[in-house]
Amino acid sequence: MKFENTEVWGFEHAIRGLRNPMNSWDKSDSFWEDDKCIRFGDKECTKNFIIGENDLKLAQKLIKGGSEHRKFMRQIMVSVDITAPLYWYKEFDTYKVGTTANSTSTMHKLASKPITLDCFEIDDYDNSIFTNPEEIDYLIQFLEMLRVKYLDTKDKRYWKELVRWLPESWLQTRTVTMNYENLRNMFMQRRNHKLTEWSESFIEWVESLPYAKELITYTGEK
Repeated sequence: MKFENTEVWGFEHAIRGLRNPMNSWDKSDSFWEDDKCIRFGDKECTKNFIIGENDLKLAQKLIKGGSEHRKFMRQIMVSVDITAPLYWYKEFDTYKVGTTANSTSTMHKLASKPITLDCFEIDDYDNSIFTNPEEIDYLIQFLEMLRVKYLDTKDKRYWKELVRWLPESWLQTRTVTMNYENLRNMFMQRRNHKLTEWSESFIEWVESLPYAKELITYTGEK
């Protein structure tokens, strides 16, 4: 499972907006810092937005107040390319509100390249639990045979069977756009999930985002 091309934006207008209800813009102490460049994911930024102590204190107060008070979190946006197995996306797709995704097409591109073990999620694959580990190889060979037969004959029956028997561990890449509120909900609900794709890979990526500790994962507990 991979997270690539991460981009985060919207801190300035989100912080400005959280002070609108009380017209307290004069108390804002956040600023742009131009003399440093830090790397988020695969992208370099030429300047950093620094959340000041006063603004952070108010932001965390609103976070503790509940989703109806921390609306500013919905204005901090994140875009990322996620390569994950189909079984992970089935659970990710429950988070429909506030998320948008464009995926590579399994239907159109499934037969475009050879099917090998690398096409599947194998980060923590342990073949020692199988009585006959070679059966996995037989499955991949079977799928590759269907792919080749379809390319040779253009008979859609082979393509249909390839789609039918494709395991849910098949890797798919999606470009996903969401916000810090979405990520907070996912983090709190999935951090102890028995799928390591959630409890390890996804959680580690979320924790790497700017101000994740102060905003996304903040609980107010010392």
